[in-house]
Amino acid sequence: MRKLLFTGIFTFTLGIAGFAQAKHTVVKGETLYSISKKYKVTPEDLIKLNPEVKDGVKENSVLVIPSANKNVSSNTIATKPVLNKFEYVVQQGETLYSISRKLNVSVDELLKNNPTAKDGISAGQSLTYSAVKKYVSTETLTSVKKDLPSLYTIQAEETKYSVSKKFGVSIAELEELNPHIKNAFEIGMQIRLNKNVSLPKSNTATSENVVINSGKTMNYTVQQGETLYAISRKFGISVEEITKRNPNALQGLTSGTILVLPEKKEIDATIQSDSVNGVKKKLNLLATVNKTKERNLVLLMPFNINRIENDSSKTKLEYLKSDKFLNITLDFYAGALKAIDSAKVLGLPIKVKVYDAESSKYSSNVTSIIKNNNFSNVDVVIGPFTNAFVESAGEVLSDKNIPIISPLMKDAGKGGKNVFYAMPSEDIQREELIAYLKSKSDAIFSIHSSARTSLCAYIANKTTGIKSFSFNEKGTFDFATFKTQLVKGKKNFVILDSDKIMQVLSVVNNLISLKKEFDIQLVITEFNDAFDFEDVTVKKLASLKLLYPSAIKENDSKEAQYFAMAYRKDNKVMPNQYATRGFDVTFDAILRMCQDNGFLDTISEIQTEQIESQFNYVNNNNRGVYMMYYNDDLTIKQAQ
Repeated sequence: MRKLLFTGIFTFTLGIAGFAQAKHTVVKGETLYSISKKYKVTPEDLIKLNPEVKDGVKENSVLVIPSANKNVSSNTIATKPVLNKFEYVVQQGETLYSISRKLNVSVDELLKNNPTAKDGISAGQSLTYSAVKKYVSTETLTSVKKDLPSLYTIQAEETKYSVSKKFGVSIAELEELNPHIKNAFEIGMQIRLNKNVSLPKSNTATSENVVINSGKTMNYTVQQGETLYAISRKFGISVEEITKRNPNALQGLTSGTILVLPEKKEIDATIQSDSVNGVKKKLNLLATVNKTKERNLVLLMPFNINRIENDSSKTKLEYLKSDKFLNITLDFYAGALKAIDSAKVLGLPIKVKVYDAESSKYSSNVTSIIKNNNFSNVDVVIGPFTNAFVESAGEVLSDKNIPIISPLMKDAGKGGKNVFYAMPSEDIQREELIAYLKSKSDAIFSIHSSARTSLCAYIANKTTGIKSFSFNEKGTFDFATFKTQLVKGKKNFVILDSDKIMQVLSVVNNLISLKKEFDIQLVITEFNDAFDFEDVTVKKLASLKLLYPSAIKENDSKEAQYFAMAYRKDNKVMPNQYATRGFDVTFDAILRMCQDNGFLDTISEIQTEQIESQFNYVNNNNRGVYMMYYNDDLTIKQAQ
């Protein structure tokens, strides 16, 4: 019965979402302008539906997002274009999405005309599509430009498709001229664009896989299908280091090629040194998953279905409108489902169980769920959302050494060795910020609302090299004295620690004036209401390159766009921060638990990154923090 009730609630929720406008929960650092750009609407459109944001947006507030599609005027008579049927031949490396973009039709339209394409497409396959006129390729398969170079070196971020478009040749022709790019297409690899030109031959050998030389190097024999990137991952060295010692590798690798690499002991020592200092190699664990061993994931989601079913004073719709915690849970769960779907599409052998972790302020049924169900084969548990209940579950599961992840709480945790906190705490974000500033400059200053703030005490007791200044008891600040401490020729980081509007405005205006003589960047550890004051404009903050730590980043990559598109297709709304968090935490946990030795073996040496979050577990706490700043064009960028 409970399962049926749960299914009904979740289906009902998605149904509501389909008819409502999209919602967006404001995260730290977002502005009215950045949100409008994200959803491709104007700030004025947002203000019409959300009048309270005319003076700025506040973290955690929920905005109604208008549709980006403008309604057609009733005076306009729309004539339906006549569509014709055409055939399109799939090229090497193309997907349904890339073809839909090329032909200017939707993926759904392609699937409607080609039902078998839902199982995948392959080069040479013919697809039917409907359009006003036939797509004509700009690629020329038989003619070559007169100024076409004989050899070309692949540049960063280039693909077979982009190179084929660049030189007016087809992907099939590129592969015919360069068989070595069929299985690998990497930066620095040389390809030929003229069949009358030969590539220098690579050295080949049939010796043992690894042979240690004298002089701290070893010979490594390339295995079938290996790429430079795969070998760099295997030995923990960069592609640049491999090609530096083996210039011919730039032309591509074939089975049997011998590479000279640094001796493995030396590489291992480097990895160990990095791990001790909390600096780990950022890896894509998808390349090393074990698809032969089944793994089990448990989600403890606080839906509180019994409470909702038994509360006669509210309808389900009223709960959905008023219960913020339920909305967060449903959004997170929807994102987690997309991660699980993605894992299954990739062929990862996972089984998932979901339990309703009923929770109130002081109690939860989590421990009874664990005691009344078989957790002996569980590899990872995600949830519930409150640290106290996560830690209770961790204590019950400690003898089985099953990792349990607290996915959302920013508070510092006190769990056991098997409890992991996926959200960087405020303390960790502050520590990472200070470490970042010190790595960039030794001219660091802090201005506090008084000498008694917690940040002032932290800087005084736990850091060195930061000069602190405070507003006096009357609320004024001696900018003349402060100016004498600034350093010309260096980046001057100024940390502002105040939630008082006039103090924030005063510091911002005076720093803008001082920028005429000094290189100054404003820094804060967290946002507060003072930064929403109408005179503290985004333009002013952008002129000072306002820098702050964040657990998430803005991401407009193809992967992020694909996730957003897939999520919107399923849920009829764009993913908010909790949905994206649900995907990131769940997908990262799945990739880690699907490694040969499971989740725990990845913790000490491997840092990962998903759509909006990175995961760098040190002492069971995630130190994956981004440094974000306001750019001159009023967008938010990641600091390098």
